[in-house]
Amino acid sequence: MSAVAYESDFRPSNRPAPSERIKSSQDFPGDAQLTFNERVTQLLDRIDYRVADSDEDREAIFRLRYQAYLNEGAIEPNTSKIFADPYDDMDNVWIFGLYIDGELASSIRIHVANEQEPDFPSHSVFPDLLDPELAAGKVIVDPTRFVTDKKFSKLFTGLPHVTLRLCWLAAEYFSADHFLVAIRKEHQAFYKRTFNHTLICGERPYPLLSKPISLMTLNYPDVADQVHRRYPFFRSTYFERRMLFERFMPETEVPLQPRVPNLSPVTAPRRKN
Repeated sequence: MSAVAYESDFRPSNRPAPSERIKSSQDFPGDAQLTFNERVTQLLDRIDYRVADSDEDREAIFRLRYQAYLNEGAIEPNTSKIFADPYDDMDNVWIFGLYIDGELASSIRIHVANEQEPDFPSHSVFPDLLDPELAAGKVIVDPTRFVTDKKFSKLFTGLPHVTLRLCWLAAEYFSADHFLVAIRKEHQAFYKRTFNHTLICGERPYPLLSKPISLMTLNYPDVADQVHRRYPFFRSTYFERRMLFERFMPETEVPLQPRVPNLSPVTAPRRKN
């Protein structure tokens, strides 16, 4: 299996703007004249978003991570051939696998944090920037461990966008003040172009990785309309967001409030270990 780690090797491409016609299409060979937006929308119809709650799903994702980061020289080999860390077991984490025709195609890990749930990966590297935001009552979405299967990333050029769409949905669902990305310097252009992220800190050493990471952020309400106009496939319904991020567990609830259209806010329950 070959895989790609996007925190380690996500190079901005020369992909045409969404309105430009595609002269050839690997994604859907019979639809060579589709726009990029249309191709990604068709890909969404084939994608199954799945929260990795089972041991089997988690292990498959950890193995995909390991292969991706090992291929990029970001980690050292290990005998278990998995790449996981304590942040995978936090109460405020969602680990997603994206499946195409039943095969694991990509994965991303999303932490949602506030003052009551302050533990998330980027906080360990940028506490001087993020502690004041938590103390001010801000809600933070922190995606990490973004990887794809190399076979699927070659076949489906919209796979990174479809995967990152989960972060976008989380930012809306939890009314996030910050949608962070902890990335290498050469990847900043992609996030600025796609989501209008702003750089807030230059590169710093990052735990478990051999390459330094910078920090960017955006405020969802400030850019949502602009992003939706350019990439309509980032739009979602409240029902879709709720199905992905609401948890029905008997434990004490996490004080994170989803944004509910025309309804009273409800809480997002804790993850059951």
